[in-house]
Amino acid sequence: MKKFFILIIILIPFSLTAAEKRTTFKNDIFEKAQLEGKTVVISSWIKYCTSCASQMKALENVEQDFDNLVYLNFDVTNKEISEQLKIQFQTTLVIYRNNKEIYRSLGVLSKDKIYTAIKSVINS
Repeated sequence: MKKFFILIIILIPFSLTAAEKRTTFKNDIFEKAQLEGKTVVISSWIKYCTSCASQMKALENVEQDFDNLVYLNFDVTNKEISEQLKIQFQTTLVIYRNNKEIYRSLGVLSKDKIYTAIKSVINS
């Protein structure tokens, strides 16, 4: 019985993080933001990935914290989006500016590191 409770305690966070994730990437939003000269931040995730949930948590207020920025995310198992953006792995972060990819990282979870990368792109 003790093992059962331990298993339940372990699985609850995984199911909660999986339920919170939803794809916000839409090609028309991505293209419009670039045409308007906005910085576009994109992150990829996959169901049950706790590091993906951590990265998304770090990015949850990014649009409010930076002017002229759009944040989009997507499930990396969506092959159409993955191929379009050339993103093959979850927890990938890509930043676009002036219709070009300026920054790409894999596995960066710290809000400070992510915000430093965004600031370096915006200030370049």
